[in-house]
Amino acid sequence: MNYTQLTSAIKGFAENDFPATVGSFTSADQIARFVQLAEQRIYNMVQLPAIRKNVTGNFTSGNRFLATPSDWLSTFSLAVINTANETSYLLNKDVNFIRESFPDTDATFYGKPEYYAVFDDNTFIVGPTPDANYATELHYFYYPQSIVTAGTTWLGTNFDSALLYGALLEAALFMKSDADTMNVYKARYDDAMVELKQLGDGKNRQDAYRSGQVRYPVK
Repeated sequence: MNYTQLTSAIKGFAENDFPATVGSFTSADQIARFVQLAEQRIYNMVQLPAIRKNVTGNFTSGNRFLATPSDWLSTFSLAVINTANETSYLLNKDVNFIRESFPDTDATFYGKPEYYAVFDDNTFIVGPTPDANYATELHYFYYPQSIVTAGTTWLGTNFDSALLYGALLEAALFMKSDADTMNVYKARYDDAMVELKQLGDGKNRQDAYRSGQVRYPVK
């Protein structure tokens, strides 16, 4: 389902063209907001491959900080790669752990970093302070481009039921719909989310040989 089809479906299910409201909140603005709120809710509830990104970067010798990508929301893993192209994954710790374990921030004799923490919205702090320049590999969670602006997305193409009923729930709240209508939309949304979680947090996080990740049980 592309965004044009989704818009038509929302209007049809809700039996409402969502005329402009006070303050020039147009019909297009209203529907876009319903859809974007639904996307945000879904992306925060299910660990889909579509919300993961991978980027490479560099640690600089003597610099214990590493900038986060501009669209970074949370981390799946952070790895350091040495000159022999060997990859080591850093352990996530608190900032105070790193500060206390490696109080001399100028010391570089400990070797390559082994731990990292979220220092602020824009920066990781690592310990020990890098003793050389190292390549890094970061896997992280981000919000993909909305179907509102992209036209088509993985979610709209593969799980339009979750997106549609999520948007209808937001629309029903906006219209102050009766409890029965809200309950129907909620039940259909919950059903769709169970199926989506079985895919994103279940089937996508296991294989036939081993499975070490926390995952949703597949029924």
